[in-house]
Amino acid sequence: MKGLVLAGGTGSRLRPLTYTGAKQLIPVGNRPILFYAIDALVEAGIDDIAVIVGDTADEVRRALGDGQKFGARLTYVAQSAPLGLAHAVKSARDFLADEPFLMFLGDNLLRGGLSGLAKRFRSGAYAASILLTEVSDPRQFGVAVLDGDRVVKLMEKPQEPPSRWALVGAYCFSPAIHQAIAGLKPSWRGEYEITDAIQQLIDWGMAVDAARVEGWWKDTGRPEDVLDANRLILEDLQERLQGQIDEESQVSGRVVIEPGAQVLRSVVRGPVTIASGALVEDSYVGPYTSIGQDVRILRTEIENSVVLAESVIQDVDVRIDQSLIGRGVTVMGRQRRPRALGLVLGDQSRVEL
Repeated sequence: MKGLVLAGGTGSRLRPLTYTGAKQLIPVGNRPILFYAIDALVEAGIDDIAVIVGDTADEVRRALGDGQKFGARLTYVAQSAPLGLAHAVKSARDFLADEPFLMFLGDNLLRGGLSGLAKRFRSGAYAASILLTEVSDPRQFGVAVLDGDRVVKLMEKPQEPPSRWALVGAYCFSPAIHQAIAGLKPSWRGEYEITDAIQQLIDWGMAVDAARVEGWWKDTGRPEDVLDANRLILEDLQERLQGQIDEESQVSGRVVIEPGAQVLRSVVRGPVTIASGALVEDSYVGPYTSIGQDVRILRTEIENSVVLAESVIQDVDVRIDQSLIGRGVTVMGRQRRPRALGLVLGDQSRVEL
């Protein structure tokens, strides 16, 4: 079985962070989201993987390399435009050939991994196996109607959902999916919908199996989702203190301090991860916070947040909470009079004061 990971798309809901980088490379737990996707495929026994790339192809290639560090062999496939999941499959047709494959969205996280889905698909004569989870508002998802474990109907973002079973971004397919995709027409969104292709398999009388999410699933398409994902990842953090911690600092709970990081005259309460080269000085870092590489936190309190590489947060006199701070950002408190706010914000930024 081959693997297909989608790492294209514009990441419009994560702007302004995604104006300058791929959404799949935003870190949670100080590790790019896309890395977890590759790991999940390898753990499911799939090591021949194509990565669908778009405008951020160069950045994705630099981050993943040839796949050796994951125990995989990676092939990069360019998608001409973000025209839907079925179009991504069509773009990878030469790579996939006539082998079964598992497709996974590179901005999704699954606590239970992909091994269960792959095992179910391999064990049955299925045209497809899809992963489902029950949600409170299915209108934002593809929705499945089930007869036991068999899918009998699929609908894409219905206004009146027939069930609460939403499609998660993981799918196993037999080569029959290529024939279904070949006959697709664009949906009302102008995209080639994978749900329409799977429905075609059902209409042809082929078996489409439904597996359920084990553990948790998170689509990291919005800033609040990234923060949720960071909290979930940090729940599994294993303590590792390899950086410098001076005698005046207090570090408690599950904390990772990477080599080259420094914690000086500060309080750190886990789960927290602090990357190499970071400096936390005269500050408080509270639970569920990821501090990126070469970040400087000076005389500031922060918790429940993600701070990306090379940012500086200094002399902020209120606690920073529930915040996603991009790369190379400077957040500086004003100590002199007048105590006014001085802001330089990019398009679609958001500030709560």
